[in-house]
Amino acid sequence: MNDNLSDSSCKKQPNVRHYADGTTSVLRKAVVYTELRFYKRSDVLYQLTQIFCQRYLPRYGDRTVDQMVQAARSTKQNIAEGSTDGRTSTETELKLLGIARGSNQELLEDYHDYLKRKGMKEWFGNNKRFDRLHHFCQEHTLWEEYRPIVARMNDEELANMAICLCHQVDKAMTKYIERKDREFITEGGIRERMTAARLNQRETQRQIIDRQAAEIEALHKEIARLKEIIGRAGLSGLIGNSGSAGSAG
Repeated sequence: MNDNLSDSSCKKQPNVRHYADGTTSVLRKAVVYTELRFYKRSDVLYQLTQIFCQRYLPRYGDRTVDQMVQAARSTKQNIAEGSTDGRTSTETELKLLGIARGSNQELLEDYHDYLKRKGMKEWFGNNKRFDRLHHFCQEHTLWEEYRPIVARMNDEELANMAICLCHQVDKAMTKYIERKDREFITEGGIRERMTAARLNQRETQRQIIDRQAAEIEALHKEIARLKEIIGRAGLSGLIGNSGSAGSAG
């Protein structure tokens, strides 16, 4: 597959949207970030991380707690902000999604470090516990689905669940960022959308003017036709009246 992104031949016009009244919009289609599966998992990670830190990390004297909670929060919040800002700026969206991905990687490292420090194992490969955990995380994306089992899990289990979720979030975000990057390369950013919107609006106005001109011309022709019919009817009436008068004389 040719990934030559600098090839200008792949450039295409942005997909211009319209309001209900026909006015052209420069805004991209809104992304409902709360419906993104990797956002939902990032929310699970944030809730899980707070519980993990409260249970297993010291309340004072260890910056790891603040760092882990902030990394989890940063992932979730930057996905939300980036998706919202993406309506006007793909550049900002890509930047914030990149920050979110970096925060998620930072959180992943913290969980890895905890397992190493405690002499615990990370589950992966041919491991029945990993298979069950991986399957559960694939099938569930809402915190309400995790809450009941989190209450019964120990630190090794919670850490491995968090690691599994971090990997899934990263994989999904990597694909999503690549798709957004390709959209930017092929369609451009807000400047290109503004230009396309203006051209589209002018074209729409030109079409309206042309249609109105055609309607006016058709009306003129209809008026002329009706005048001709009326004229003929009037002339016939005059001839009929004069003929009647001559017979009477």
